[in-house]
Amino acid sequence: MLEQLNIRVEECYQQAESFFKRPFKRPVVSLKLRGQKAGVAHLHENLLRFNPQLYQENAEDFLKQTVAHEVAHLIAHQLFGDRIQAHGEEWQLIMRGVYELPPNRCHTYEIKRRTATRYIYKCPCDGSDFPFTAQRHRLVRQGRRYLCRSCRNTLVFSGETRVE
Repeated sequence: MLEQLNIRVEECYQQAESFFKRPFKRPVVSLKLRGQKAGVAHLHENLLRFNPQLYQENAEDFLKQTVAHEVAHLIAHQLFGDRIQAHGEEWQLIMRGVYELPPNRCHTYEIKRRTATRYIYKCPCDGSDFPFTAQRHRLVRQGRRYLCRSCRNTLVFSGETRVE
């Protein structure tokens, strides 16, 4: 899996070098990305991280579009510096001119939502529900307090949980 990504990244770099007639520093490529993002370019670290789940489920388009999208960020940064917009005209120039691909900002891959447990907290003033994440619930158990915006009373765990 990583080998195919590295091959595609190298192809993208060779295309950019041919187009701009100059060399570019190669990035580190990682498959350590989870969640909804297909890829992330870390400009100052010269690092590309890709989502292995989305890659596996959408391999052909992922290699063609997503890899080029993220490489274009690094190329744009090396060419134009920090003061450009992430999906601005410089990045779009690379997507259209170098890779001959549409400069799509976001992928359209189907995302499998994970289920999450919510811990229900209530306000003493009106009994309104406040669903807390597991992380926020843990912080409350460690002593953090969360207040109702209306009455400024401390929200209280109701003992209820809900799966979303």
